[in-house]
Amino acid sequence: MEQMPYRPDLDLVQVTASEVTTSDWQHRLPVLVGTKVALRELRLSDAPSLLAMLTTEEVMRFISPPPTTVEGFERFIAWTHRMWEAGTYACFAVTAVGCDTAIGIFQVRELIPGFETAEWGFAIGSPYWGTGMFGEGARLVMEFAFDTLGVHRLEARCATKNGRGNAALQKIGAVQEGVLRKSFLRNGEYLDQALYAVVEDDWRASCASVRTGRMSIH
Repeated sequence: MEQMPYRPDLDLVQVTASEVTTSDWQHRLPVLVGTKVALRELRLSDAPSLLAMLTTEEVMRFISPPPTTVEGFERFIAWTHRMWEAGTYACFAVTAVGCDTAIGIFQVRELIPGFETAEWGFAIGSPYWGTGMFGEGARLVMEFAFDTLGVHRLEARCATKNGRGNAALQKIGAVQEGVLRKSFLRNGEYLDQALYAVVEDDWRASCASVRTGRMSIH
């Protein structure tokens, strides 16, 4: 989800809840906890730390331009809450276990009503790259997507030039299915994107023998 679904020019547009009845996640987004990372609901108070973490040159290189002010991030966070309440989208703040400061986000949005097919994306501050926090957070989000949202197919798009992002998706078991030519406009240039997917059957097969006792949902 390099191209953010959030659009500041439309952030006051009313959204309609999905016709499919969802579980209690719409009313209380669960906290997903691993050994290194904890994912929780975004709060307006996360705006300053997200501004610091997600607006550096290395992080912004392959994502849609994030908000450039604290107020802009506050509007983004308020928008995520409206979409979450409508049952079409979920966005988690990424924090390190034992520290409540938001250092990134994971987001999942429905592509087909009811989340049969969904798209996910992520952005994490560069000081936390290579720490294992992404991999653990991604597995927690996949568990949430397949077990709680009822996703059958989880897609991701990643610029072919984004070596780190492609490697991260491959490492967690996402399968590259094709290339979307010139599909992402960034800094005046149209970039090719690789289309990745994780399907429920493959995910369940991969974790059947090792059901992580270290990760829990509260």
